[in-house]
Amino acid sequence: MILLTLKLLLAHFLGDFVFQPSKWVDDKLKKKWKSKYLYWHMGIHLLALLVLLQFKYLWIIAIVIVSHYLIDLTKLVLTNKKNHRWLFVVDQLLHLFVIALIVYVYEPFSIDLATWLSTKTIFFLIMIAFVTYASAILIKLMMAPYIKELQKENKSEGESYKNAGRYISMLERLFVFGFILFNQWASIGFLITAKSVFRFGDLNKGKNRKLTEYVLIGTLLSFGLAILAGIFYNYLVTLI
Repeated sequence: MILLTLKLLLAHFLGDFVFQPSKWVDDKLKKKWKSKYLYWHMGIHLLALLVLLQFKYLWIIAIVIVSHYLIDLTKLVLTNKKNHRWLFVVDQLLHLFVIALIVYVYEPFSIDLATWLSTKTIFFLIMIAFVTYASAILIKLMMAPYIKELQKENKSEGESYKNAGRYISMLERLFVFGFILFNQWASIGFLITAKSVFRFGDLNKGKNRKLTEYVLIGTLLSFGLAILAGIFYNYLVTLI
């Protein structure tokens, strides 16, 4: 079962990502079912499946190709500027669902929800939610007195991407949390150093002391909460 699943997944990733140039994607979005690259794309998938499955499981190959074509065609017809991102996600989920269904039919497997929803799993998800979203709200509340003043003083320095800072902070806390779980404390120092290098352009301005202090406070709060969360998790998970 595992080998069959891996082969189907490899064929999918090769066809959808490795051997599909941006030129093909753009042409398919423009011409829909009339694009020759849609059929070249199907040909790449077919070739990958035939090679990986060694010309066996022909009924599996047929189902994958036909379903892949129908899913891709539906996505192309429905795609517009507003929905293209979430349609991409839906498209990939449907492809993976077809693969899982095929594997289940060929080699039935069971999913034990009790294992997936164990105490440790739920505790881990709680900590992830805290490190990402809950910590972001706490930091925003603690930094509120400085945000408005800083925004007024730094309007002339250009706008940043919407929510970019929020996502950067969430990612850095996830990295710190993960490093602590794997007992890689030195990596936290590397992450702080990397962030300092990227923010050097802001922090080295002599007349921007307030921004420097704001960045340092925010960074210390972000790293501090992630470190505390990691220590707390490592301690309690041994007691569960």
